[in-house]
Amino acid sequence: MSGPMIEVVNLTKRYNGVLAVDQISFTIAQGEIVGYLGPNGAGKSTTVKMLTGILRPTEGTIVIDGLDLLKDPIEVKRRIGYVPETGGMYESLTAYEYLQLVGRLYHLSEEILDHRIEEFLKLFGLEAVMHERLSSYSKGMKQKVLISAALLHNPKVLFLDEPLTGLDAHSALLLKELLRRLAAEGKTIFYCSHILDVVERTCTRVIIIHKGRIVADGTVEQLKELTRQGTLEDIFKQLTYSSDIEELAQAFARSILEMGG
Repeated sequence: MSGPMIEVVNLTKRYNGVLAVDQISFTIAQGEIVGYLGPNGAGKSTTVKMLTGILRPTEGTIVIDGLDLLKDPIEVKRRIGYVPETGGMYESLTAYEYLQLVGRLYHLSEEILDHRIEEFLKLFGLEAVMHERLSSYSKGMKQKVLISAALLHNPKVLFLDEPLTGLDAHSALLLKELLRRLAAEGKTIFYCSHILDVVERTCTRVIIIHKGRIVADGTVEQLKELTRQGTLEDIFKQLTYSSDIEELAQAFARSILEMGG
């Protein structure tokens, strides 16, 4: 790994006076796969939307590949790929047409674009239905197209917000292996997810956010040593003050049984 690809300093976002992200700072090097974790409402998706230029920060700076996102947003967006948690698509288009549209927005040559579209659709097992409208696709099939669209222009930095949503087990394994290979080639990956065991097996580093602030940042092994916990799930429980989750679940289950009786 070489120099930093993502540099975030005092990043803050307020919605109508409510603090969603509170003065967070971190640096991510080239070739890292960083898991970004937190409970619902912790500020994960807000962070990703600021890092990809969808939301403007209230305060703070974001530098990607040496470029200030706020000063040079178009050039930064040429260098990043983004798979959103819920992605809107032009469903009247076929998968092939949609990826053509995305590739042309990035000014890829037709020869390179056609080759990459065919390769990605073949990789994800969609070559037989590439000329069918996206409206006929399942959620998992659409997710494969969104992932292909994010990778089509060969970005230096990849932002993933719950990328496994809707994917079957084989496709999920394929994506995880693809991410490892991309990182080995020097791509930087920012992986936002609720699936802790996947993050533990896939990511080289973990950042945990809680109530808009970073409460942990390190490798899984470093966090295990620091918290004296054996798994990322246990670390997450401890650092996000949800160690009573088992008691809450038991109480909830009891209440259901009582109502059913």
